[in-house]
Amino acid sequence: MDLPAPSLSSYPHSADPPGHWRRTALVTAAIAAVELIALVVIALAFIAKPFADEAKPATAEAAPAAAAAEQEATAADPKADAKPAADAKPVAELARGQAPVLVLNGNGVTGAAGAAAQVLRSLRYPVAGVADASRRDFPRTIVMYRPGLEGEGLRLARDMGLSPGQAVPLDGIRPRDLGGAKLVVILGG
Repeated sequence: MDLPAPSLSSYPHSADPPGHWRRTALVTAAIAAVELIALVVIALAFIAKPFADEAKPATAEAAPAAAAAEQEATAADPKADAKPAADAKPVAELARGQAPVLVLNGNGVTGAAGAAAQVLRSLRYPVAGVADASRRDFPRTIVMYRPGLEGEGLRLARDMGLSPGQAVPLDGIRPRDLGGAKLVVILGG
């Protein structure tokens, strides 16, 4: 026995109610807006991190006073030994504006070096150049510094929110290829 197939019009629930697509579009747009806001907040947190160290002026003012007090104590007690030179942290002697940076894209993300250069300029570093690194698979971002500029390299790493271990001596790049830069940032993944 053959029965005729029922028509779709006989099932009122199968057709979308009027305006259903609008409601779906609005809900989807609202979810996308919330995700965008979350991404912007996360990006701002990463950008603001380098400025956190500069927001502590009281500590910066207290450091010279503590150093002066230590000098007075050492002068009063000639037998007092100074800290060994190996324990002393390198100090940046050049101002940020005197430490040009070469930015190299080592992660393969288009525009990453240009974006990093903009951040460095906002931190008052002159950018000596922007280019691609010889490789595109650097696992992490590193800062490289010329001999005698370890303090400047550590400061740049700190300004970028990197760990001190990510500041390393210049290696694999000839000084003549730096274009006058004293520091190099290689962006990694």
